[in-house]
Amino acid sequence: MSNSNFTLTLAVDQPAKQVYDAINNVASWWHGEVIGNTNQLNAAFTYQMETFHFSAQKIVELVPGEKIVWLVTQSNLSFIKQTDEWTGTQIIFEIETVNNKTQVHFTHQGLVPSVECYGACSGGWTALIQKSLYSLITTGKGQNVF
Repeated sequence: MSNSNFTLTLAVDQPAKQVYDAINNVASWWHGEVIGNTNQLNAAFTYQMETFHFSAQKIVELVPGEKIVWLVTQSNLSFIKQTDEWTGTQIIFEIETVNNKTQVHFTHQGLVPSVECYGACSGGWTALIQKSLYSLITTGKGQNVF
């Protein structure tokens, strides 16, 4: 079984700054309850989706218009046996301009096929990035995908 981190790429017509700002507006695209500062280096925020997902993130890298990295410092995923699978993983957004399009390369480092939540979590990320974040970037409003 592969140990590749979950990744996907999104391409939009909007400029890198707009994409960067949208990603940092976490509560507008990652639907659930987001508490804390989501756009300042070393800040921490939490995400809660009902009773089945809690995670705490620390922003460990911010390069305006280019890169955002969150370290998951705590997690509780009630739908799997090892509820803290996300703890210690990193959520990475890399932004670049390619052929007049802005591309977001998303990686959840540590979310690999060998972990229990891979199927559900990779599906969740796909919906969040390709539908909700995409909608926020292109229309100014994220979509509730859950």
